[in-house]
Amino acid sequence: MSLLKRIERSQDSPTTSTHSAESSKLQELRVKRTSPAVGSRDAYIDLKNRVQQKLIAELDPSMDITQTAEVRVTIQEMFESMLAEESIVLTRNEKRRLFEAIVAEILGFGPLEQFLHTDGITEIMVNGPKNVYIERSGKIQKTNVTFEDNDHLLRIIDRIVAPLGRRIDEGQPMVDARLPDGSRVNAVVPPISINGATLTIRVFSKIPFTIENLIEFGSITPEAVEFLKACVISKLNVMISGGTGSGKTTLLNILSGFIPDDERIITIENAAELQLRQDHVVTLESRSANVEGRGEVTIQDLVVNSLRMRPDRIVVGEVRGGEALDMLQAMNTGHDGSLATGHANGPRDMLARLETMVLMAGMDLPHRAIREQIASAIHLIVHQDRLRDGSRKIMSVSEIQGMEGDVITMSEIFRFEQTNIENGKVIGRLRPTGLRPKFMWKIQESGILLPPSIFGIGSRRR
Repeated sequence: MSLLKRIERSQDSPTTSTHSAESSKLQELRVKRTSPAVGSRDAYIDLKNRVQQKLIAELDPSMDITQTAEVRVTIQEMFESMLAEESIVLTRNEKRRLFEAIVAEILGFGPLEQFLHTDGITEIMVNGPKNVYIERSGKIQKTNVTFEDNDHLLRIIDRIVAPLGRRIDEGQPMVDARLPDGSRVNAVVPPISINGATLTIRVFSKIPFTIENLIEFGSITPEAVEFLKACVISKLNVMISGGTGSGKTTLLNILSGFIPDDERIITIENAAELQLRQDHVVTLESRSANVEGRGEVTIQDLVVNSLRMRPDRIVVGEVRGGEALDMLQAMNTGHDGSLATGHANGPRDMLARLETMVLMAGMDLPHRAIREQIASAIHLIVHQDRLRDGSRKIMSVSEIQGMEGDVITMSEIFRFEQTNIENGKVIGRLRPTGLRPKFMWKIQESGILLPPSIFGIGSRRR
């Protein structure tokens, strides 16, 4: 027997004679059901909305909804009582599905809640209320999940941004935010978004990836790991480059884990994403302007302020503007061991982008002076990319050697070599080029002795 018929039969029973108002609603629901334009999904949505609104009305407004477990128990008791009062008979699966949908609307993020707790999903993309996509294993898939309408989607977006003191409306139609678990959120609403509200969520793994995971995935080799770990411990300045979704933040998080526990770390991000395991970590997050256009705190402001906070290490989540100049100056004035990421298509392109970003600071500096700053500040560029099969791999580890004329010189220490494509999967390995970096003396001064075999010297290539 269908869900709708069971609801109708239960509402026709003598036990519900006292609920004339509710019976009239069910009568309206029966009339709707006879129309071929309205299916059982509409009946389910009507029931869910009715029960949900009644629950919200009866919940204690003073209840702390951050205490999810306690509130969930309260909602469960009220939910069971309400179904009993209305003599609504559901199967165990239907009752569970209805309850979880209502809890997701009251405490969570509605239809998207299931994706936030599913392993392997790295991105959720909502293109209006009827088109929801996910990225799993580097591949985009369309789901059968939908929102009721654009207002429903807007309610979920408001639930995400409101606790962070952000707003989104026609006056401010774009917003960056984050979920309680650190997942990054971007929302765009009409009139900017023509097809309705658009929501993009970069989902973070509940358990942070480890370097062992990256080796297992084939993203990096043990030899490259040993080399990068030595670079971080030796306080070399490392820049991680790559395209969108290439895994830059994941790699930054892992490399930051190599920083010794006795050092003070200041992290600077647009949306706090890094999950450092050290104890002495200060996390700074930029802030957009309020309704009056005041109170904006930029990444550049945070970089400047961090220099007054006695940092041993400065970790910048992403360099994208004029803060590049302040970051380079910090690296050149005793704040060694800094780490940062930036969008670029390759190591050489990362240098060009840094030069452009320095000019965005509004300083009329000669190009040669900027390049000299870059060449003296950054020791290593690690470039990561997402390949055609969806896998994320480190493509290059390059040393910045200095200047020759007006050109910054580089040399690759490791390079990814693709050997084949099997069943759509890219086959290859990050291999040493046989060159030793010129900054080896810095690593040796730290008491770390790397065997020549790491650089492919005196050993056969595998």
